[in-house]
Amino acid sequence: MTDEHYMKLALREAQKAYDIGEVPVGAVVVWNDRVIARGHNQVELLNDCTAHAEMIALTAAFSELGSKYLPDGTLYVTVEPCLMCCGALHWSKIGRIVYGARDDKNGYRRYVKENAEQEPQHVFHPKTQLSWGVLADECAQLMKDFFRERR
Repeated sequence: MTDEHYMKLALREAQKAYDIGEVPVGAVVVWNDRVIARGHNQVELLNDCTAHAEMIALTAAFSELGSKYLPDGTLYVTVEPCLMCCGALHWSKIGRIVYGARDDKNGYRRYVKENAEQEPQHVFHPKTQLSWGVLADECAQLMKDFFRERR
């Protein structure tokens, strides 16, 4: 399967969040080409500021595998992770993170220094591979539509 395939699944999760009035972020965790966990924002539903899509997907993945580490896992998330989620992803030792749209307001890049190439420093586990921009337009559009409706 391709990154685009799994990001489409994350977008389905984001749509679930959108449909219940949550900020539309969705995530899936893939292990050995199999989706083992899914999550979407549930901050309002659970009255819990930590109930981000990434956190919910990570917790489900840990439970599914009976492990606190995900070195062979890939997280697909529709929007750039925030600092809180970055911390959890760091400690999970996840093998790869793929996100769609950048988040200039709340994403981790806002809070990290740039390296010599003027790219944000890597804040995840040293072995974690990072990719971004997968279906970025679709991911960003869902966010834009959500906030446009509420203004």
